[in-house]
Amino acid sequence: MRLRAALGLILVAITSMCDAEPHAPPDPLGRVGFDQHLAQQVPLDASFHDESGKRVRLADYFGTRPVILALAYYDCANLCTLVLNGVIEGLRRVDFRPGIDFDVVAVSINPNDTPALASDKKAAYLAYYGHPASDQGWHFLTGEESSITRLADAVGFRYFYDEKQKQYAHAAGITMLTPQGKIARYFYGIQFAPQDLRLGLMDASAERIGSAADRLMLLCFHYDPRTGQYGLLIQSWMQTLALATVIGLGGFVLLALRRERRSRKSPVR
Repeated sequence: MRLRAALGLILVAITSMCDAEPHAPPDPLGRVGFDQHLAQQVPLDASFHDESGKRVRLADYFGTRPVILALAYYDCANLCTLVLNGVIEGLRRVDFRPGIDFDVVAVSINPNDTPALASDKKAAYLAYYGHPASDQGWHFLTGEESSITRLADAVGFRYFYDEKQKQYAHAAGITMLTPQGKIARYFYGIQFAPQDLRLGLMDASAERIGSAADRLMLLCFHYDPRTGQYGLLIQSWMQTLALATVIGLGGFVLLALRRERRSRKSPVR
């Protein structure tokens, strides 16, 4: 009986360890979210307008630096604002600078948004960021629905217009792109840890930015695509070791149970 009780505790422990794995929260709508397309190329030939009204191509923002891409819309007073605020709050504590080490590209998913509205948003967020000299590293784009759809499909960003609410329903998060325009990382939610942003930018730049100490951090942390976060590699090792220990104990208990049953069946001499 004691052995069976021990086996039950071991099974509970294994179940708890499996359940402890983080998962992205389920989408109640079923029509919004991120479908990860890591390493996929975004359409650099897609055409947009920048905040001054100038016709640009997505390729104009690639070639030398990694890019933080945020899909939002500019007259959204709720989730979009929280996402962009979260980007700025995280970047404030990162010593990489837009326009020098990376670029931030916000693209409106609303084809009715105008360059004038994009310009107002850029001015407001630059003031909030507090580094006006980084003006050249922030880009707020608008465009036709065909270009928006191509970009959203490429990064796996699912959204739709809710006629009843008269607003767009969409996921919360950002995408990190390489200087060549390939998808490197996804980060979910409305808050972005400075460490995640820093390591993500380093990964997206193929470690062309960052110090030797930063590169050492990349050896200690790993990116989990399921959660869109970096975690200590040693934690994964410890979890693996703990799981192996529990499985080993489980095997020992099963073996002991089997021996106990055999001893009961053996005739008494």
